[in-house]
Amino acid sequence: MRSIFTAVACLTIFAGLTLAETFTGRLVDAACLTRQKSSTACTPTVSTTTFGMVVSGRFYMLDENGNMKAAEELKDRGDRQTEPNSADRSGVNAIINGTLDGNVLKVDTIQVQ
Repeated sequence: MRSIFTAVACLTIFAGLTLAETFTGRLVDAACLTRQKSSTACTPTVSTTTFGMVVSGRFYMLDENGNMKAAEELKDRGDRQTEPNSADRSGVNAIINGTLDGNVLKVDTIQVQ
């Protein structure tokens, strides 16, 4: 019985992973974007709390889990910079593995570059 449960659990996990997609694009400050309507002016900083991602000209909001992961990644990136509170005007690129639910990216993993 235990081996059947283990096999079903493994299949469920692998099935979930196969549905995940990889999104590559620019990470943006979602609160700024709702005010500015321009993703080029909304580069996130270490104080950003809500994030979005622009992929091939389309904007997607990150889910709550994604916001936490993006904030942590941006903080780690900021720790490596000489001026972490200054916004890098060239943008913040990111790779996100997750699933798309409407216009919301449900983030499994994020890598800020």
